[in-house]
Amino acid sequence: MSSQQPTPASDANPIQPLKIGVLGFGGLGQAASRVLAPKREMIWVAAADKQGYAYNPEGLNPDECIQIYRDRGSLGHLEPGGVLAHDSIAELLARAPQVDGYFLALPNLPNTFMASVVRQFIASGWRGVLVDALKRTSALEQMLALRDELAEAGIVYMSGCGATPGLLTAAAAIAAQSYAEIHEVKITFGVGIANWDAYRATIREDIAHMSGYDVDTAMAMSDAEVEALLDRTDGKITLENMEHADDIMLELAGICPRDRVTVGGVVDTRNPKKPLSTNVRITGRTFEGKQSSHTFTLGDETSMAANVCGPAFGYLKAGIALHRRGLYGLYTAAEVMPQFVR
Repeated sequence: MSSQQPTPASDANPIQPLKIGVLGFGGLGQAASRVLAPKREMIWVAAADKQGYAYNPEGLNPDECIQIYRDRGSLGHLEPGGVLAHDSIAELLARAPQVDGYFLALPNLPNTFMASVVRQFIASGWRGVLVDALKRTSALEQMLALRDELAEAGIVYMSGCGATPGLLTAAAAIAAQSYAEIHEVKITFGVGIANWDAYRATIREDIAHMSGYDVDTAMAMSDAEVEALLDRTDGKITLENMEHADDIMLELAGICPRDRVTVGGVVDTRNPKKPLSTNVRITGRTFEGKQSSHTFTLGDETSMAANVCGPAFGYLKAGIALHRRGLYGLYTAAEVMPQFVR
């Protein structure tokens, strides 16, 4: 008998890396480009911001793109491959129809913005996979209304696939299997960033969840007003009972009613160290009638960007597998297992 180990099929029959785009090039989009850089199974070829886009079918260089964005305010200034554009997403779609999938690293301000972007993809005739890391329940409800249109367009849309909603929602769905009934899912997050300026859109979305604020208020705030608010709170944003799509995702997955899901946490905008550990606790009753809790805690050393971008690309890979099987439409992080991107 031969002692030779079988060669994994993926190595014996190498396939072309998936061509990936990133929409939005703020803090999250820039982090996404760095996450993709060492991957073999995905190559970052396209990105867009408000003023332009960059496209290179052989791959974009994260360091070059981040530097040009910081120096000149848009990827459209990149040479070669950059194009300044009034409608950057539409023009990028027309220029690069062969991109397999996009991570929508976009702020959902206003609350209808993400749905409007998705309608652009549907109208363009592009077929592929989209993944988002949106936060609000109401934003996901808008996506659910587009479910049939996405399926008809031949698009797989993976929604709520960041950290929360996303990684922690999926952990709750798995942990729930120990129980006959789920009494409570409690998500508590801690985020630490050295400077709020690196994640302006994300911080504004968080402010919109604060008591006395809403999406319109947060959108209307100037940078100076945001800084004044953070000065009053010592740079910390404390959030409770947030409108977070983890609730509808777990309800759609049949785990528990949405009113049993709570999300809250603390964002420190002046310190990269997390103010508290991020975790999800699932409490329920087993078939023997015992009440117990599972807790899944993220390592304090993992950043917000790592816990959002990693899962997003894992779900993007899973979405492409569905797409290749002819399964289109909308899925959430609580319905599909992500696939690790090598």
